[in-house]
Amino acid sequence: MPTPRRHAAAAAAATLLALAALPLSAQAPAAGKLKVGLMLPYSGTYAALGTAIENGFRLYVAEQGGKVGGREIEYFRVDDESDPAKATDNVNKLIKRDAVDVLVGTVHSGVVAAMAKAAKESGTTLIVPNAGASVVTGPMCGPNIFRSSFSNWQPAYAMGEVAAKKGHKRAVTITHKYAAGDESVGGFKEGFEKGGGKVVKELNLPFPQVEFQALLTEIASLKPDAVYTFFAGAAAVKFVKDYAAAGLKKSIPLYGPGFLTDGTLEAQGADAEGLLTTLHYADGLNTPRDNAFRLAYVKAYKLQPDVYAVQGYDAAQMLGIGLAATKGDIGKKAEFSAALRKAKIDSPRGAFTLSASHNPVQDIYLRQVSNKENKLVSVASKALADPGKGCSMK
Repeated sequence: MPTPRRHAAAAAAATLLALAALPLSAQAPAAGKLKVGLMLPYSGTYAALGTAIENGFRLYVAEQGGKVGGREIEYFRVDDESDPAKATDNVNKLIKRDAVDVLVGTVHSGVVAAMAKAAKESGTTLIVPNAGASVVTGPMCGPNIFRSSFSNWQPAYAMGEVAAKKGHKRAVTITHKYAAGDESVGGFKEGFEKGGGKVVKELNLPFPQVEFQALLTEIASLKPDAVYTFFAGAAAVKFVKDYAAAGLKKSIPLYGPGFLTDGTLEAQGADAEGLLTTLHYADGLNTPRDNAFRLAYVKAYKLQPDVYAVQGYDAAQMLGIGLAATKGDIGKKAEFSAALRKAKIDSPRGAFTLSASHNPVQDIYLRQVSNKENKLVSVASKALADPGKGCSMK
């Protein structure tokens, strides 16, 4: 006759077998705090952008009661200083020193390349809430790497189409000489020349220099029909003001992706009035989802949200979707990735999906600056997908 001890052992074994047989969704959720490493610019040119991304991320988590996928979040922060030379050391502080479960970052395209490399090598989940470097969802794509923002190609290509449709034939481009600038110019050139235009000169200067005068003089001498520029943060403020001060705004239309005027309008003042930009977000979308987001953001931070806040918010939302599918277990990479690939993400910008290379497939809006807002004009390109060149999901 079995003893009580044998009965207990048999019952325990049966329970374990039963749990193993259950589908993943029915098993107990992962426990303990989820370590999120925020590697963002908290100083320098892009400091305000890093703060907005973190604000957006924390807002979504707060809306879920401080937990995502049943896991309380523990934050670890590193200032990447927008310095590619420090990127590997900085990301290793989070991966090796802090043993984070998830990486969130960054703004600078040169820095994010090192983050993607480290994420691939370590298997750490990476969600990119801004940097549009094509390498992230191109040659360095991976099942554990996702973007909640855009590729540099997307808003630039859409603006190239817009400029061509406006009848411009000759354009000059100007940007910092780094990955984001090069890729943005490439996207604009593709869209513009496909529509019958021609880029007659590509001007640039080293990052983060902001002495534009010589290049503005060259633009004036070239007399193009339009100028396309890629600058963000403090550099965007100075360029827009210098462009107007040089008298060029009155004679040569200035176009750019939305980063030219997002988060910078207060400082640019009247010099930005009337500028046209393209981006996956705009002021005045006036949808219930966006209105609720904007109200919540203002209540939480006493600031108006911008595209960077939206991208941070959606990074947290994407994390939540993946964790909901894995009962909070970030280690179940295949299930996490599959859930995001199937998802329709209910963003303040408008719903979007992810491409096979994990880049948003999204509407790109044409916006115009009016009274310090980037007001919606129209949809410049519907459900625009980045080509994802060089991506092989392995």
